[in-house]
Amino acid sequence: MKQALIAKALLKILVIDDHESVLGGTIEVLRKQYPDAEFITALTATNALDQLMRSQMDLVVMDLSIPESLGEMARPNTGLQLLRYFMKEYPNLNLVVQSAHVRTLVRIKPEIDAHKGGFTVADKSLTSKEMLTRVDWALQGLTHTKDIKGIYSGLEVRPEWLQVLNLAFCEGLQDKIIADRMCVSERMVRHYWSKLQDALEVYPEDGKNIRIQTQMRAREEGLID
Repeated sequence: MKQALIAKALLKILVIDDHESVLGGTIEVLRKQYPDAEFITALTATNALDQLMRSQMDLVVMDLSIPESLGEMARPNTGLQLLRYFMKEYPNLNLVVQSAHVRTLVRIKPEIDAHKGGFTVADKSLTSKEMLTRVDWALQGLTHTKDIKGIYSGLEVRPEWLQVLNLAFCEGLQDKIIADRMCVSERMVRHYWSKLQDALEVYPEDGKNIRIQTQMRAREEGLID
């Protein structure tokens, strides 16, 4: 897994929230899981951009309802625009959206689908344990958008995801050969797997093989024979 390649002591995590008490609480929870990580904070979109330009981050945990600058009103659209910028300029950045406004993410669904880094959603009503699970998944490069109501109105599967399914389960090919056949990188193939698994609502579970679970769900949906 991607996370296994990153020593916890070397992690740099940017946490963005305009409420200092929430900011402190989030860092306290994260520090228990990543005690030696370096935590950087931002209260505004402008501050967050400045911090990200100064240093390469392994993960960004952000609220959506934030102000553009100090003294301005916090708005979900400000966070959405910041998130859109992150995904455009840092396509491999791992992101966790921790917000009470996760439904607004449906507005930027195409950007989320195209993002190559980890992308998970943690509604602020989740427990600390559930939130940490979403953080771990993001660091592994996985996508989890199940909490966004309406992001999938019926199952939407892209042609390249179907091609991966057929090459893997109908022709029995491994990711390296799939990448060669599709003329893309192995990393891109893993990206397709992550997006497909999110669409099928297949996520890591202890004791279960995620590829086998993906195959079963794909068959249930009629995507493969």
